[in-house]
Amino acid sequence: MEEFKGSCRSHTPTAEELRGRSGVRRVTVVGLIGNLVLAAVKFAAGVLGNSQAVVADAVHTLTDMTTDVAILVGVGYWSAPADECHPHGHARIETAVTVGIGVVLAVAAFLLGYEGLSSLHERRLPHPSPAAFWAAVLSIAAKEALFRWTFAVGKRLKSTALIANAWHHRTDALSSIPVALAVGATLISPMWSFLDPLGAVFVSLFILRAAWGIIRPALGELVDVGAPQEVRNRVIEIARQTPGVLDVHGVRTRYAGSRLQVDLHVLVHDTLTVREGHEISEEVKRRLLAFGPDVIDVVVHLEPYEDESSEKSSSQESSSQENF
Repeated sequence: MEEFKGSCRSHTPTAEELRGRSGVRRVTVVGLIGNLVLAAVKFAAGVLGNSQAVVADAVHTLTDMTTDVAILVGVGYWSAPADECHPHGHARIETAVTVGIGVVLAVAAFLLGYEGLSSLHERRLPHPSPAAFWAAVLSIAAKEALFRWTFAVGKRLKSTALIANAWHHRTDALSSIPVALAVGATLISPMWSFLDPLGAVFVSLFILRAAWGIIRPALGELVDVGAPQEVRNRVIEIARQTPGVLDVHGVRTRYAGSRLQVDLHVLVHDTLTVREGHEISEEVKRRLLAFGPDVIDVVVHLEPYEDESSEKSSSQESSSQENF
């Protein structure tokens, strides 16, 4: 037996995989630079404009950088093609990064909610300047634009991690809304400063919901939850429409990232040669890869088909031979 040396030979990535990897990196780098600029602007405006809320919002923006860095580091791994050590590919790394982004969102939500509830007991009323208000408004506009662009690219590339990071941009934009409202209200009347902690608590609940929406499907992928019934029905329909296939059963599915791996049994005439059966199974695989619901890999098992009439005839023949 050849000794395992810890190295895995991988296949050369396709042009589509390289374009996808480049697209993820490009949009993430832009987001990282945007987070750095926004954090610096809000921090300076918060300090110079005497607004603790804007300073805290700047710190929250810095948490977005952790997910940007995680994606930049991880994309080189999860987009790698299958190798000898990972015959099913590396897509689960993207799923793990997605879970990590959801956890970061949940932690940020808990911290924002806790700070908001704690601030309700404070009597000190800040008196920020208009610069702090406009910094918060700038953050809302910029982060919403980053969300829309990142989400669109993530959907096009079918990247769950990029979509999760897009929602991180939106939650940062939403967290800036109560900051802008609180600062604006305080500029009008110091009596309205209680809107800041109340808004932070509301946004923290929204972020928690978004975090659960990101974590739940990713955890399902990690424990090999199968595709929904309508997706399985589509797989069965495509396989049954293949010439030579008489029936389909034993369909099993699981997700690798956002793509689907399919394992199924197809029944063909028992009079076919091995080559003819193999050609039918290859056609089933080709059709599922071409027309299936985001199918990335297919394993087809061939079985001989026997209808009820042939089974009854065989049973009667066997019984008559025993009686004879």
